[in-house]
Amino acid sequence: MTDRGDAPGLTPPESRFLLELARETICAAVADEPPPDPEAYAAGIGFEPTAALLQDRGAFVTLTLGGRLRGCIGTIVGIAPLIEVVRENALAAAFRDPRFAPLTADELDGLRIEISVLSPLRSVAGPRDIEIGRHGILLARGGARAVFLPQVAPEQGWDLPTTLDHLALKAGLSANDWREEGTEFQIFTAEIMAEDAAV
Repeated sequence: MTDRGDAPGLTPPESRFLLELARETICAAVADEPPPDPEAYAAGIGFEPTAALLQDRGAFVTLTLGGRLRGCIGTIVGIAPLIEVVRENALAAAFRDPRFAPLTADELDGLRIEISVLSPLRSVAGPRDIEIGRHGILLARGGARAVFLPQVAPEQGWDLPTTLDHLALKAGLSANDWREEGTEFQIFTAEIMAEDAAV
């Protein structure tokens, strides 16, 4: 588990539960079964959901296969309890990411699940307030917007200007549009947990 800043920390058992819930949810859907109710699933394995897991939080679920992205869907603002957000985004990342075909049963064994639990968004004056590797970034200009998680830029080897170029392109803008007056920036941090990490 990696703590990327000021998001309230989850304990190892809490992190482990979220990862297990995400995998159980995906496996059930692949088998054409209904996804587990998070609280019922917790009771079934003898785990008591904590206040942190029942708090409204934003979170992303990222799936990789053989080191390559296989799906990533998330909710930036907390509008539901974290355990529900993780369940819904696990389903969305596996089956509703428009960039990929729905996940199949033969992909389950090699699938790696990563969850990023987000801190609340915070508006900043501009790029000088953004720290690569620590901050996730939400860029908005007019009706266009796009987001990168904190780990995206380091994984790609991007500096801040390159990151913002790619973020603007992701939003459907020209690469340099982030430099124009009227562009808005919000930042957040993330606590990142993955199945192959010690939690």
